[in-house]
Amino acid sequence: MSTHTIVALVENRPGVLNRIVSKWRQRGFNIESLAVGHSEVPGLSRMTFTVDGTTTDIDQVTKQMYKVIEVVKIADLTEHDMVHRELAMVKVTAPPKERGGIMEVVDIFRAKIVDVATESLIIEVTGTEEKVDAFLEMVRPYGIKELVRTGRIAMARGGGTPMAIEGAKGEQHRYRPAGEGKAKVGTLI
Repeated sequence: MSTHTIVALVENRPGVLNRIVSKWRQRGFNIESLAVGHSEVPGLSRMTFTVDGTTTDIDQVTKQMYKVIEVVKIADLTEHDMVHRELAMVKVTAPPKERGGIMEVVDIFRAKIVDVATESLIIEVTGTEEKVDAFLEMVRPYGIKELVRTGRIAMARGGGTPMAIEGAKGEQHRYRPAGEGKAKVGTLI
């Protein structure tokens, strides 16, 4: 069993996330992380899942995901050379006498202080999961009051991409969702 990074392009409609997540739940998978946001194609969102499983099991679930009508494209980026990052915001206890030490850690990890209060700081850190984990270990002695992490987002390296939709050039094309006009599946027009 290994960690897989699955990326899906889906129509941005109500209930899509629930239908897709239920495909993983039905097979007994625990989703380690899930990030969803707009893509380069208007009307499509990009979902990035991190799940543990065998390649065979992951392939079965991705085939089931294609049965969800709003799914346009799915790729397992695990075997691709990819860039992956995570964002975390951490609220740390920071009385004035401790701030110098915290700021040194922030500098070492190329993080940013995004909010300053009388007794706390909110710090933003971006990088691999390992970098975020290492940062958290370094600030834990100061006292973590609150923590939020986005989960992994990922893209394949280089010019080619397994998530490209043929003919798509970002904003130059408009996506026509399934059910509009004569298109049976989502197409670019």
